Amino acid sequence: MNILAVLIPVSLLLGAAGLLAFFWSLRHNQFEDLKGHATRILSDRYDDEPAEDAPPRKDDAPLR
Repeated sequence: MNILAVLIPVSLLLGAAGLLAFFWSLRHNQFEDLKGHATRILSDRYDDEPAEDAPPRKDDAPLR
């Protein structure tokens, strides 16, 4: 019975940590595009090397 004095608070803390992580992910738009990466990886348009005639994208800015 003494182990319940340890397991119950630990399980409550883990549950609270999971709930906080879920609310953090909602606040930071982690669930905004659920299918984007799944379909983007199958597309031929997104290669490691962009086409030569393709205009540069906004996220291709040089690193500082």
